[in-house]
Amino acid sequence: MATWFYASEGKQQGPFPEGQFRELIAQGVVRADTLVWSEGMAGWQKAAEIPGLIGGGAPPMMPASGPPMGGGGYASSGYAGGAGGGSLAVDFGILEFTWRTLVLVIGSCFVIPVPWLFVWYTNWIVPCVKVPGRPNLSFTGNAMTLVPWFFGFIAFAIVIGFIGSQLLSNLLFIVQIVLYWLLIKWMVANLASNGQPLGLSFSGSVWAYIGWNLLFAISMITIIGWAWVAAAQMRWFCRNIEGTRREIVFKGSGLEILWRGIVAAILFCLIIPIPWVYRWIMNWFASQTELAPRGALGA
Repeated sequence: MATWFYASEGKQQGPFPEGQFRELIAQGVVRADTLVWSEGMAGWQKAAEIPGLIGGGAPPMMPASGPPMGGGGYASSGYAGGAGGGSLAVDFGILEFTWRTLVLVIGSCFVIPVPWLFVWYTNWIVPCVKVPGRPNLSFTGNAMTLVPWFFGFIAFAIVIGFIGSQLLSNLLFIVQIVLYWLLIKWMVANLASNGQPLGLSFSGSVWAYIGWNLLFAISMITIIGWAWVAAAQMRWFCRNIEGTRREIVFKGSGLEILWRGIVAAILFCLIIPIPWVYRWIMNWFASQTELAPRGALGA
């Protein structure tokens, strides 16, 4: 019998045997707009989008095994739980997103709490990302790791501000990019599933990352070119995540990023729609990020 998972309030629930999952549907726990997943599906989908799942009797039959549930970390269970694939999904409540984001923004104005606020926010947002075959995604990083980087950069920026050198100001920009690169490596390395480290790493070089950021800055001059650079950089980023049995592929195009970016910019000006727009954008980027068996793309 199939086993099922569903997303609720930003957390992944399951696995549930088919009979128990059917009861959850009957009780209204799993609704038409609930994101669900079972082994053999291409990715997370709303329950209403799966034929026969809502209002059609029993859930459709799927392969018997669901995502592996813990035990031994990456080395024993293997990231992805086998050769299956599918796209990512994002699920979070608008109210929770709004108050957490406000706390992050307001707290960051005081500068000193930034490392702790960043980790607190990341601890919340990472489990909202649903990855096929990786239940209960979490972040295990410690804020104290960021403290020397963050306050060291602030001290460096203050010194350069007193000196007033244009050359050093340009150097500060490069240092900032390097710190973002280190932040990416640190975040990827601290992803876990069911409390077990995934054993992932980011292998993109710092020089390539600097190059991509400079190219993005230059592409802004063209007004629309930034979208194609952003798409290419996302593909580069995905290719450089190692420690997974599946290939991580970003399939979004520059044109798709461009028109969504324009719509988002317009709606952001209205203030109120910001949480909904942000979730919409995140969901699209997640849906365009797919996990595929190694070698499948070239087959």
